[in-house]
Amino acid sequence: MKASINRKWWVLGALSFGLLAVGLDMTVLNVALPTLATELHASMSELQWFANSYNLVLAAALLPAGMLGDRFGRKKLLLIALILFGVASIGCAYSNTPEMLIGMRAILGLGAAFLIPLSMSVLPVLFSESERTKAMMIWATANMLGIPLGPIVGGWLLNHYQWGSVFLINIPFVIVAILAVTFIMPESRSTSKPKLDILGVATSSIGLVCITYGVIRAGEKGWSNTEVILSLIIGVLVLLGFILWQQKSKNSLIDLSLFRSASFTWGAILATIISFALFGLLFGMPQYFQAVGGADTFGTGIRLLPMIGGLIVGAKLADKFATRLGAKMLVSIGFIFLATGLVIGATTNVQTHYGFAAFWISISGIGLGFALPLVMDSAMGELSAERSGVGSALIMAMRQVGGSIGVALLGTALNSNYRDHLNLSGLPASMTDTVKQSASAGVEIAHQLKSTILLDSVQSAFVYGMNSMLWLCGGLAILGIMLTWIFLPQKMTVVEEKNVS
Repeated sequence: MKASINRKWWVLGALSFGLLAVGLDMTVLNVALPTLATELHASMSELQWFANSYNLVLAAALLPAGMLGDRFGRKKLLLIALILFGVASIGCAYSNTPEMLIGMRAILGLGAAFLIPLSMSVLPVLFSESERTKAMMIWATANMLGIPLGPIVGGWLLNHYQWGSVFLINIPFVIVAILAVTFIMPESRSTSKPKLDILGVATSSIGLVCITYGVIRAGEKGWSNTEVILSLIIGVLVLLGFILWQQKSKNSLIDLSLFRSASFTWGAILATIISFALFGLLFGMPQYFQAVGGADTFGTGIRLLPMIGGLIVGAKLADKFATRLGAKMLVSIGFIFLATGLVIGATTNVQTHYGFAAFWISISGIGLGFALPLVMDSAMGELSAERSGVGSALIMAMRQVGGSIGVALLGTALNSNYRDHLNLSGLPASMTDTVKQSASAGVEIAHQLKSTILLDSVQSAFVYGMNSMLWLCGGLAILGIMLTWIFLPQKMTVVEEKNVS
């Protein structure tokens, strides 16, 4: 019995290694983009598609991945996903053209689309109600730890090795995960094997891709762009068709009855709100540390670590008080910490020292630690072994789309305020557009011209835009407090059905 108990925690540890590789891959690319532009002679559009190809495939494959795991076995699909992720990482490292790298990044996105929901789907299969919150805390921490580690590891690797090393770093994590999953993870699958919902797979994938693509293009061309509007409208209409089909289909891709549960519905919605605010924070802070604080990519990653430290502290406190205070109270406390941290951050000025940023992102991290594992656990508590794969994929699809929309909307708020508050008088017309593109470009132009006036203008305008964005994130966290208190159940109903074969 003790061996069995220990084994499931080792399984979770192995899966965490796989998640670390996914998290690293999300942010390490940003560090490598300038090098890739030079080494592969990549255009700006191709640089954007290095990220976009990954995100689009990830959005398209999440729901089918969960369903296939339920049907054919989660262990089997996890192993295939890990192998695919490892092979694609090697392919990325040795790509010699932009087109090859874009293709390899798309395959990486396919591997991640299976890894993320299937690693989460085994939690209700392996862990009891009393253990699951702690397991979710470990899963969530592993899921986020790669984000600040990406710039740290990537910056160090680029200083010492070829650019391909930023992708090869995935391989040790993948090998550890493959060995552990192979030898210690039990297989689990749904006992029923309904026919594949081909129309459901097609409509969900097309709808999620169209919305994700529209949001990506909105960040580049603005929300009034015709291509953006058409893509979003098509995506919404196709997803509405998908929902109508799911109500009629006998072999539906997702179980819409899950949304009758307040724990699942509001757990998933609140997790999406957290992702919305979190992605906005992670979009703005690296730019602030570099454009205003003067940090390099390595230093930027280091400066984000207090958020992870806060998350770990918050998650441990939430786990300690879970039985005494209940989910509703603890998630509310988490949103209060998150809102407080973000509102404090919104008072930043150009002269503010890093200690102030470390303080408020730590507070935000504590809020994330309290709220994120518990709202995810609230939704996961409704998933039996029969439907844990597609249910987990549904939660992650909502978070992925919410996070993408968050980056686009909050990024628009930051960039528009940045451009509106620039003082570009006397600047040559050829440089004006460059300065407007980003604060980093503005700082570079200011250094080239040795203009302290332009540098002050760029940094002040960026801080104003960032503060506006943080106010929006704080408002969203306050909305999270209200929704938690009104809708999230105090006691989570847990389906204890297990089917491990």
